[in-house]
Amino acid sequence: MAIVDVVMPKMGESIMEATILKWTKNTGDNVKMDETLLEIATDKVDSEVPSTVAGTLTEILFKENDVVPVGTVIARIDSAGTSASAPVQHTATTAPQPVPQQAPAAQHTAQPQSAPAVNNNNGNRFYSPLVLNIAGKEGISMAELENIAGTGSEGRVTKKDILTYVADRGNAPQQTAPTANIQTQQVAVPQAVVTAQPQSAAPVVSGNVEIIEMDRMRKLIAEHMVRSKATSPHVTSFTECDVTNIVKWREKAKGPFEKKYNEKITFTPIFFEAIATCIRRFPMINCSLDGNNIILKKDINLGMAAALPSGNLIVPVIKNADTKNLLGLTKDVNALANAARNNKLKADDTQGGTFTVTNVGTFGSLMGTPIINQPQVAILAVGAIKKRPMVLETPDGDVIAIRHMMYLSLSYDHRIVDGSLGASFLTAVANELEAFDVKREI
Repeated sequence: MAIVDVVMPKMGESIMEATILKWTKNTGDNVKMDETLLEIATDKVDSEVPSTVAGTLTEILFKENDVVPVGTVIARIDSAGTSASAPVQHTATTAPQPVPQQAPAAQHTAQPQSAPAVNNNNGNRFYSPLVLNIAGKEGISMAELENIAGTGSEGRVTKKDILTYVADRGNAPQQTAPTANIQTQQVAVPQAVVTAQPQSAAPVVSGNVEIIEMDRMRKLIAEHMVRSKATSPHVTSFTECDVTNIVKWREKAKGPFEKKYNEKITFTPIFFEAIATCIRRFPMINCSLDGNNIILKKDINLGMAAALPSGNLIVPVIKNADTKNLLGLTKDVNALANAARNNKLKADDTQGGTFTVTNVGTFGSLMGTPIINQPQVAILAVGAIKKRPMVLETPDGDVIAIRHMMYLSLSYDHRIVDGSLGASFLTAVANELEAFDVKREI
């Protein structure tokens, strides 16, 4: 008999927990190597978790909709294929407790818990942005956070822990002690928590309305956007560029290009080529912030905002975009867009982005003020291409001509990117697009 632990996989460098959406196998079922055991979801993408061994699923330790930290044992497989009864008896004392507050009293006496153990960190515990965001919305101070028992790695407070605390706090008759702690430790509360207002009572809805509950991904997007605005002081700069050469070249080249490479050429890879070139000239656009340290990214990984069938947005990433030619970029753009449309994106497809581009022109918008995709420091929006009369300078004087024009907008984190850098980068992108060679070979 060989018992193999199945752990919650790490889906990316910034992913600390995942939600179990569905178990595709039940206790006692036979499992093949690489056969899907369960489906999980993070704030990036849904994914399937395959079995690393063949055998019998002997134990499932978490239920559907549980939020589980990465690295936590979520199930056990008997690779020898023995019955489920023996391993259950063997692992009963080691199974993690997803909600320790509701554990039986007998287990508390066997393994004593004490509140001071949580407070020994003296305010140095790590809290994820999601936990801090929930704390801010619920009016929970840092003093209260320090007293929440964490079930995550090294006692970290998970999303489930704080939501359980919120639910229990609503039923508690007294809160005298925590109130006293707030007064003495208020200086240590993060800004996002200090400025947050306690949730008001639910508004009374009347009239001819329909109430639609957000789906899971929309909730995650909402949290991500609120966290980004609370984290980065956003500034947006605008410019316009003449893309007439690009429009003419694509109109002439799209048929032969598809015939030669079996790939449809859109404007997106052309834009990405110019943006990657400019990022190499302005590397500070391609970074992130960690406390007082600026992390300069050597790889240029361009994220492209794409619409899912549900109407939600996701950002697949083209890795090392600056090392690829127009054909390579076209293949990546088409493959990722097709995967997004068919819900076939893998977890790795949305990881590692260093700069994001969103095409608001796809939906007819002339321009936009996009929200930064954390932890990046800038995001560029391209608007719709429109014909407009423009004044052109010629050797014989100024003339008015019909040109294909497009607005560009760049939102950037003013903690790192100043107006001069943001505007210079945006102007460079516009100039690069305007300089496109209309005689470029396919």
